[in-house]
Amino acid sequence: MKTILFEILGEPVAQGRPRAGKTFAGKTVLIDPAKSRDFKQYVRLVAAEHAPKKLITGPIHLSVDIYRQAPKKYQTKPKLDLIEKGLLRPTTKPDCSNYLKGIEDGLNGVMWQDDSQIIQVIVRKFYSLTPKVVVHISYFEEE
Repeated sequence: MKTILFEILGEPVAQGRPRAGKTFAGKTVLIDPAKSRDFKQYVRLVAAEHAPKKLITGPIHLSVDIYRQAPKKYQTKPKLDLIEKGLLRPTTKPDCSNYLKGIEDGLNGVMWQDDSQIIQVIVRKFYSLTPKVVVHISYFEEE
């Protein structure tokens, strides 16, 4: 089994709700929010440095750890100790699936052909003083 592990530095961005718009021809289209679109582009850029020579074509196990900026009220010595031990974790919005969707979309066509290849997902949220996303991909190399 092969593995790819990399970090996406900076504050993680959850996938926003698409907005409906109209083209000049009157056709309805869905528009990705700019913040989500920019984050996906950043994910692609970082992932490209770690991408395999050929796109992954087989089943994929994906693990994503999301490290959000700790709120000011948690930046006290006792709270920081709990955060460091992983005992104080975010239970507020956005939820794990919204973070995951943006990351999966950003990795499509860079790491794998389509995110339908993912057969197992583990997503965890943490607080940190250095926000980032840690992506761990495991797969079997096709022969």
